[in-house]
Amino acid sequence: MKIDAPALIDGSAQLNGSAQMNGSSQTEGRTDEAQPRPAAARPSRRGRRKPGRLRRDLFLLLMGAPALLVLFVFHYLPLAGLVLAFEDFRPRSGILGSHWVGLANFRYLLTGGDAWRITRNTVGMNGLFITANLVVALGLAVLLNEIRESSRWMSRVYQSTMFLPYVLSYVVISNFVLTLLESNTGIVNHVLRSFGGHGVDFYNSPGWWPLILTVVEVWKGAGFWVVVYLAGIMAINPELFEAADLDGAGRLSQIRRITLPLLTPLIIMNVLLSVSHIFNADFGLFFQVTGNSPTLYPTTDVIDTYVYRSLTSTGDIGMAAAAGFYQAVVGFLLVVSANWWVRRRSGENALF
Repeated sequence: MKIDAPALIDGSAQLNGSAQMNGSSQTEGRTDEAQPRPAAARPSRRGRRKPGRLRRDLFLLLMGAPALLVLFVFHYLPLAGLVLAFEDFRPRSGILGSHWVGLANFRYLLTGGDAWRITRNTVGMNGLFITANLVVALGLAVLLNEIRESSRWMSRVYQSTMFLPYVLSYVVISNFVLTLLESNTGIVNHVLRSFGGHGVDFYNSPGWWPLILTVVEVWKGAGFWVVVYLAGIMAINPELFEAADLDGAGRLSQIRRITLPLLTPLIIMNVLLSVSHIFNADFGLFFQVTGNSPTLYPTTDVIDTYVYRSLTSTGDIGMAAAAGFYQAVVGFLLVVSANWWVRRRSGENALF
């Protein structure tokens, strides 16, 4: 039987066309069946209510509540008492009934000659403390880290020994200082006389006390900063020291090129935090250790002791409030200035 080729081609084309039409119709049918449900029928994620941020962080807020309460009671509520700096306060009249004098208390404070002395002593002594604590604590932390690599037991003994004075009260420390420096029975004067020298009346010689107070402050406070810097050194990746050792770098070179540069952010942060308290002198150090001797006021009278003496001796509450307000304002300006300087030099190390 002979089959015509054009007819065969036409028939196959028709079959292919009908198959494509049937397939497309079936596909359209399946597509219609597989179409997604309307949005109203699907469960919406937006409909699920997430727990609020307050509910989620409630446990953390409860943990921080005692500290926030202490901060509010002892740091924010007393701010209402700043109005006393502008009044001639009388306890019988109260805060609202006392006579308003404006800037008279500040004028008397600044023109009486006491403001320059207490400002110079406060800033100068705290500057000495910050510098001495930084140098001594950083050096001891580096030495302890070297000892720790050879003998962990000895490192812990040294660390505990240096930290012990930090927990002592200045009342106890003042007795230690008195035992050392008393003019007649002091150990230092006994040693001086035994070598043919003359005794020194330290409690009537104000020129000695910047050095004495710096030594006492470093002896008491350096142990705390040693722990801080030692923790920073231990956080450094040990592979850096191993690589430097393989390259032939000595211990001094590793300290200068690895330890100190990586501790720079921690050092800057600690110095800025210390500067924030540069106008708040340690009352126990300047009052207890010096014995509140009037002959030592030229070098040891700071804002805190001046405010205390204004309250106990003269009873001038307005003057004491003015001195405290002056302390807060100048301290704030110093912190902002120091942070601005650090931000210009190294923005990532600034506090704000």
